[in-house]
Amino acid sequence: MQTTPFGRTGHTTSRIGFGAWAIGGTWGEVTLADAKATLHAALDAGMTFIDTADVYGDGRSERIIREVLAERPGERPFVATKAGRRLSPHVAEGYTGANIEAFIDRSLTNLGVDRLDLVQLHCPPTPVYADPGIYAALDAIKAKGKIADYGVSVETVAEAREAICHPGVVSVQIIYNLFRQKPAEVFFAEAKARNVAIIARVPLASGLLTGKMSAASTFAPDDHRSFNRNGEAFDKGETFSGVPFDVALAAVEELRSLVPVGTGMAAFALRWILMQDAVTVVIPGAKTPAQATANATAAGLPPLPAATMQAARDIYTLRIAPHVHHLW
Repeated sequence: MQTTPFGRTGHTTSRIGFGAWAIGGTWGEVTLADAKATLHAALDAGMTFIDTADVYGDGRSERIIREVLAERPGERPFVATKAGRRLSPHVAEGYTGANIEAFIDRSLTNLGVDRLDLVQLHCPPTPVYADPGIYAALDAIKAKGKIADYGVSVETVAEAREAICHPGVVSVQIIYNLFRQKPAEVFFAEAKARNVAIIARVPLASGLLTGKMSAASTFAPDDHRSFNRNGEAFDKGETFSGVPFDVALAAVEELRSLVPVGTGMAAFALRWILMQDAVTVVIPGAKTPAQATANATAAGLPPLPAATMQAARDIYTLRIAPHVHHLW
């Protein structure tokens, strides 16, 4: 497993981490036993970075992480969580120091720790990223010892570029994959210059880039791939990266010819992301131990040839960009 410094925090993390949304909820049913076994498998495979949020299963994901880590001896992995989406209504005015600190206190309990390694503002309304008051509040919470560092999770490149102008922001989580290539245009270079860690989320486009879906694929009613195709519950870019399902399936078929013999499409898609040295860690989710173990193998694949990278870019430009590039 490749490792790299996590921005300027002083921590080193694996370049492939574990996205803990699926074991929390809205990805179909995952039993507690399966969730714990999957996280154990990820850690056994060398992942030292876990990403979660207080709203994943209303705290279930955080509590599962606490239980699993209590069962494991040795060095504790780096655990990043998120706060803000518990606000109802979810409006910019709700992002106050008092509200965020209350969410942090709940996560401290859920995770069973005295200090969070990293808390991220969880895709707040756009005006929040430019509000100096929220960063001052986070600085004050950090001074109390409740968080070691803070970052942001964003929907758009513009939000990411605004966030890194604030000196306390040590990381940005953003959607980046074969179907969402815009962040590499400008933002990655700017983040790297400021030594800001980049967490690449939705790396498999909600499972599309595993190559296992078809027009006949169905999803459980409580799976966001069933109920959020058009952004009914949250930003539609979080579901299939915002790409129309039929368009994405056709693009996946074109990508198959680029996958090296003996390599799965999911591992190929993850290795493609790791070709960007500005990306600190990529966080695929998993619902089974086999999926977690397979994700980890991507770190050991050889670099992709320049011709393959260009061909993937061409497919994006022709097939995908007209649907997503201008939106995020």
